[in-house]
Order: sequence, then C-alpha cells, then structure tokens
Amino acid sequence: MITKRKLSPKQIEELLNALKERFETNMNRHENLIWSEIQKKIETNSEKLWSLFEMERTGGEPDVIRYDQKRNQYIFYDCSKETPKDRRSLCYDRKALDSRKENKPKNNVFDLASAMGIELLTEEQYRELQTFGDFDTKTSSWILTPTNIRDLGGALFADFRYGQVFIYHNGAESYYAARGFRGSLLV
Repeated sequence: MITKRKLSPKQIEELLNALKERFETNMNRHENLIWSEIQKKIETNSEKLWSLFEMERTGGEPDVIRYDQKRNQYIFYDCSKETPKDRRSLCYDRKALDSRKENKPKNNVFDLASAMGIELLTEEQYRELQTFGDFDTKTSSWILTPTNIRDLGGALFADFRYGQVFIYHNGAESYYAARGFRGSLLV
C-alpha cells in the first residue's frame, strides 16, 4: 500500500516539465498521443503523480509507451538507457532478502516497487520496451518471475546484448551493482 505523499508545487512543475520534454524528444514511443491529455490525467491523480516522481527521482526516466483504450489509462515504463541507477544492488523479493544470512542488500525489488506504487516489468513488457531502443546494454533488470520458477528459488532478469534481448535466471537472493529493476505505471 502506498502512503499518500504530497509533492510541492515546485516538484510537480519540475516533474511535469521533465516528462513533457522526454515525451516530445521520444515521439517514436507514443505516436498519435497528445501530451496535454496525458498531463491532465497525471495532474488529477496525486498517487500516480507521486509514483512518477519516485520513478524519476530514482533514475528511471519514465515515459509514456502507449494508451490502453479499454482501461482509459496511459502506460508508463522506465526508459532510462541503463537500469535505474538508484534501484540497483537489490535481491528479488522479501523471501530472498530474509534468506540471506550475511551481506544483505539494503532492500528488495518488490518492497521498493510497492513503496513507489509501480509494478515490475514482465518479460513481454521488457521486450516491448526494447522495440523503442537498446536498453540495458551494460546493465540488467530483474523482471517479473513466474511462480513455478520463484518457488524453486530462482528469479528472472533481462538485458540487451549483441542486438538481442536475453532472459536469464539467477538465485532470487543474489544482487549485483549492475542489476536493478524497471517498472510500469498505469495512469
């Protein structure tokens, strides 16, 4: 559950300016969408505004990927070139964090994503993101792992190397300085 947070007018203005500039710079990610309509939706939802602020603050560079007409929602993904810099060195989930006896990371992907009010990218979403550019060419990102794999102690991560998306596995309790996570947000 997200704690209600309040942004200052200056924080809101800076965030909206950054989102608008990113939107206008990367029109290939959202052809036929209109920024003013997106901004209206963002401004009327303080929880989503907070989540976008957190995505931006932690280095995710959120941007609109598409509009879901059925749900009447815009879909944002973290679009930073490499996995968000302030979301790295995290194990996969609370169970993995609790299982570590020593050298525990400071947090885990699921607790941090939940606190931010965002969802971890699925494999399908990660592959969709890669259609807009080459992301994670030097880093990797945890992705949502199917229950049957997680139940066996594993977790999935992805990256982009040699012109190809690679999906790998690792122990869920592992963490690396070059591995973080990317999120999605419906607004």
